Amino acid sequence: VQLQASGGGSVQAGGSLRPSCAASGSIFSVNAMNWLRQAPGKEREFVSAISWTGDRTRYADSVKDRFTISRDNTKNAVYLKMNSLKPEDTAVYYCNADLTSLQGDQLHGMVIWGEGTLVTVSS
Repeated sequence: VQLQASGGGSVQAGGSLRPSCAASGSIFSVNAMNWLRQAPGKEREFVSAISWTGDRTRYADSVKDRFTISRDNTKNAVYLKMNSLKPEDTAVYYCNADLTSLQGDQLHGMVIWGEGTLVTVSS
């Protein structure tokens, strides 16, 4: 079971990006999915979260009204639409997922992480 992230890149301030993250492997169900980020020299911080049904979302104050999290359960994927990007949004963005894996005839709950995708915003 793994998470594959993509969609980072380099943009100028005010631009937009939409990184995505998809889970694959022997998955029974995917529950909450989250985005976090880590800027150079700083600790990893929470960015956004979405429930399994997608009707509950949370955002860090620093990204509220600029970022929108969404998911596609048919693809076990989560997306982060980032608008009005600022230089301080520059970071490696990580996704994680709280999921249940089917291994043989047993279910295993686990939290897995994607490898991260770099977002660079220039002024």
